[in-house]
Amino acid sequence: MIKMAFKGGRDLEEALKALPKHTARKSVARRVLKRAAQLFADRANALAPEGAQGALEQSYGAGTKLNKSQARQARREGRDDVFMYAGTNDPAGLQQEFGNARHGAQPHARPAWDETQQPIFEQIRNDMTTEVAKSVARAERKAARAARKP
Repeated sequence: MIKMAFKGGRDLEEALKALPKHTARKSVARRVLKRAAQLFADRANALAPEGAQGALEQSYGAGTKLNKSQARQARREGRDDVFMYAGTNDPAGLQQEFGNARHGAQPHARPAWDETQQPIFEQIRNDMTTEVAKSVARAERKAARAARKP
């Protein structure tokens, strides 16, 4: 079980609601989440065992796309929500992480998560604060320009 304390989430949510467009809110969230998820991906790449069969140590990344089997499992997600995924595109990653009958487990993703979870949430909080402030200021400038035009 993972327990995290994340302070300031309600304030960020209210600031996001101040943005005039739904698409602006989602864009801000995607940018911030991708940068934060990349922290995990970079650390998982560093901890992944080097193998003769593949390049597991370079297969971790962050993005919004999933492969077909992953997408099937994630279909219940809402259209208004923003999701960012971080993980490997190498099918051997699961075998390396948990082991199988032929070799023992070589955990690398869980230790990467354990090391990066607090920095990830701190980066999300800091980046969201900055990005939302920039977006609100941009929207206010745009509204002021529109009000000046006859």
